[in-house]
Amino acid sequence: MTHSTQDRWAQWLLHRRFGGNQQQLKNTLKLLSPIRDKVLEHAGIKEGETVLDVGCGDGLIAFGALDLVGEHGRVLFSDISQDLLDHCQALAERMQALNRCRFLHTAAEDLSVVENRSVDVVTTRSVLIYIEKKQQAFQQFYRVLRPNGRLSIFEPINRFAYPEPPHRFFGYEVGPVKHLAQRVVAVYAQPICSSMIDFDERDLFTFAERAGFSEVHLELQNTVQPQAKEEKAEDGSYRWEAFLKSSPNPLVPTFEEAMQQVLTAAEREQLAAHLRPLVEENQRQERSSVAYLWAVKAE
Repeated sequence: MTHSTQDRWAQWLLHRRFGGNQQQLKNTLKLLSPIRDKVLEHAGIKEGETVLDVGCGDGLIAFGALDLVGEHGRVLFSDISQDLLDHCQALAERMQALNRCRFLHTAAEDLSVVENRSVDVVTTRSVLIYIEKKQQAFQQFYRVLRPNGRLSIFEPINRFAYPEPPHRFFGYEVGPVKHLAQRVVAVYAQPICSSMIDFDERDLFTFAERAGFSEVHLELQNTVQPQAKEEKAEDGSYRWEAFLKSSPNPLVPTFEEAMQQVLTAAEREQLAAHLRPLVEENQRQERSSVAYLWAVKAE
């Protein structure tokens, strides 16, 4: 299957989130690995258990769980993207691990293909931001868990960083060309993205309690900082093309596509002249908020 024929979820995870650039992919995986490790740590997975990874994507969490459940355990990969499930299945086949995997084409808020009290652990990462019925998803997580089952999730809290002040464009200082940057930003301010900003960490905690979890923990990490100096020092010439060809989430265009939608050729050139050196030197302010939640279902 070619890139262009994949669904938008697969296109984004496998290509557009890092602009199709292998160095940028390495940088992305470097950032995601600690998140994976923390989600798995909070899950407390034991050998022989069954893990359901909801919204498995490219398998970051699920394949990590596969190492932990051992030869007698099992991992259920679930996603709304059949293309991503096919991608994960091909990887599992290469690993000779198909006998320990199951692939489910289903949404997080409707896990009816999974039996009641049939899994020991539910994990998910950056999935609830795309779901309108978040409480319903938590109810499904609770239903499929066995007594003493554990839930472990990671979610960005986008309310913390959105909207940016007018002089910022995805972390970059664009004061002199903010009139152009804001027109590009407007492309991303679409109703389809409302689910990404309609909750915060307190809502996550409430969702878990209302679902019935008897023990709930939440860790919030808020960060505002410039990029590390050693990251700025490396050769960042690849970053500009990766930036142009990437998009911040699967529901919106790439930065290049967004600029083409609302700016003339001269305006694109003006914005790029200001933005390109900042991107290549990684001169951006990191402003983020993320939540880890883990919970236990009573006996």
